[in-house]
Amino acid sequence: MTDLNFANGNVPNDLPDPYVQTDRLRGPDVPRLLYNPDSAAGRQSGAWAVSHYEDIRRVYEDNEYFSTQGAAEFQAMVGETFRSIPLAIDPPEHGKYRRFLNPHFSPVAMKTMEPKIRAVVVEMIDAIAQNGEVDIAYDFGRIYPVRIFLDLMGLPFSMFEQFLEWEYEILHSKDYPRIGAAVTAVIAYLRGFIAEKEAEPDNRLGSYIVHGEIDGQPLSADDKIGIIWFLWLGGLDTVASTISQMFRRLVLDTALQDRIRANPQIIPSAVEEFLRTQPLVNSARVVRKDFSWHGVELKAGDVIQCIVTSGNFDPAAFKCPREFDPERTANRHYTFVGGAHICLGAHLARRELRVLLEEWFARIPPFRLKPGADTTVTPGLLSIRNLPLVWDRAAK
Repeated sequence: MTDLNFANGNVPNDLPDPYVQTDRLRGPDVPRLLYNPDSAAGRQSGAWAVSHYEDIRRVYEDNEYFSTQGAAEFQAMVGETFRSIPLAIDPPEHGKYRRFLNPHFSPVAMKTMEPKIRAVVVEMIDAIAQNGEVDIAYDFGRIYPVRIFLDLMGLPFSMFEQFLEWEYEILHSKDYPRIGAAVTAVIAYLRGFIAEKEAEPDNRLGSYIVHGEIDGQPLSADDKIGIIWFLWLGGLDTVASTISQMFRRLVLDTALQDRIRANPQIIPSAVEEFLRTQPLVNSARVVRKDFSWHGVELKAGDVIQCIVTSGNFDPAAFKCPREFDPERTANRHYTFVGGAHICLGAHLARRELRVLLEEWFARIPPFRLKPGADTTVTPGLLSIRNLPLVWDRAAK
């Protein structure tokens, strides 16, 4: 048995590389299959875990033996029976839902969205440039990607703070009555949102889902709430957490900051390296049938968690994995998972991060940590709540 709380983003630290402790999970004397008796991936029972890149790849890609059934289905706690779509559906059924949603998250769609994304970034940076400081985590990173997501969906920005409060209760409170109350409130709100879009369609993604068809048939009520619920759950804090950790690295490594500023053409590959070195979620799968793996007899129904916080630093997959290389070329990390269930919003997240860095380095001079600021990070979705930065204001 192994306590994996430190690898699951539950233990704060102030290390330059907050994920460095996961290297011990790949030691020569460490079993390839670990057992964590603590709850894992939102499940109340324990789970097996894999920490090597190649084993993680198999769990994500081998749909014969591993299933996503029950993933992210907090709604079951309050008696709801709809599925979290498309995550909690296995291939081949999964494919029809991805084909329905993919056009709104494809690279082509992101190119169309980019001017709107850039306009939001420019507006937000220009609003703070002359202040000479900003809390990049709370007052920028927490807000920017959520503005993009809410606009994409057609959800009102007036619900911003309430959405984040509900989302925190569901994902981070670990208090089942509080989780249940928040889930109930969110689902009631989203069902009201669906009813509004049914009555008054618009050109946003939420309306597209509500009025959508798959294989010539209108989506069922369960399909509508299942898709919108899952997008809501996944759209509020992942990019925000990435932004706070990204800027933490940049203020701790001024040489990296200078390198990117002098070579903005490396921003796309730098974004990929930020993503690799800042994995936020160790997702899990369910064993579909009994089989033997790494000397362990696994049973149907067992849960296996992928410790991406270890796998993304596996030297068998990445050269010098603990070195941050903003020009790394071979970078097939699992921050966005892998296989059929690779993150639906991956292209959107990359675009948001790339545009942010492009405009930030073009508009903000060299920046540093505000004196006395705390750089403690919880290496996961909780990440960093406050990270105040300062810079020298340009003379007027």
